Amino acid sequence: MVEETVAEAIEANLERADSATVDMDMVEDVAENGAKRAREGEEEENEDVLKKQKVDKSVEEARLEKLEEEGEEKEEKKEEEEKSGPVSLGPKSFGSAVEMFDYFYNFLHQWPPNIKVNKYEHMVLVDLLKTGHSEPDKKIGSGIQAFEVRFHPRFKSRCLFLIRDDDSVDDFSFRKCVDHILPLPEDLKVKSDNFLGGGKGYGGKGGPGGRGGRGRGRGYGRGGRSRN
Repeated sequence: MVEETVAEAIEANLERADSATVDMDMVEDVAENGAKRAREGEEEENEDVLKKQKVDKSVEEARLEKLEEEGEEKEEKKEEEEKSGPVSLGPKSFGSAVEMFDYFYNFLHQWPPNIKVNKYEHMVLVDLLKTGHSEPDKKIGSGIQAFEVRFHPRFKSRCLFLIRDDDSVDDFSFRKCVDHILPLPEDLKVKSDNFLGGGKGYGGKGGPGGRGGRGRGRGYGRGGRSRN
């Protein structure tokens, strides 16, 4: 009788032990599943964060690219405006290179030779040299007391001359100065291979600078401008 009671007690203990083992396995499974879901949740959150960062970065990059493009466009527009005018020389303003060229060309041919220019034209010509000459300090030297239109001893054509404060005299090309400030059309630029006859021809019927009336032609004939 005692033996049966002991056997039943042992069997009951074994059943409880098996039940406890099963319960532990279930707890471990639940804990493992919970940890797995937590990891998966963290991974999803990280992916969402990365996606958001990527989107934010793309938006920021697009904004920066747009700002750079706008900056480049503004710079190009500014350069274009500088190339096309307006330009102020002394009290005079010019809207284009051709307008500037025509002004000095007409002045050169209308002002009497060997007569000092007036104060208005003096200020315009000083600014022309300062702004357009390739070596303004060297050309101006000690200072300019006057400007005159003279016939060039070599080219036998009208040319602008400056008289410095030390009474030294030098010539200069208004055409080169204008072209340096605002690029001139090709037919108005100085032609190195046509230096003695290149320029804006005024003669005949607007032809290449032949003899005759004052026809407005842009050519490179014998009657054309030489260096201005």
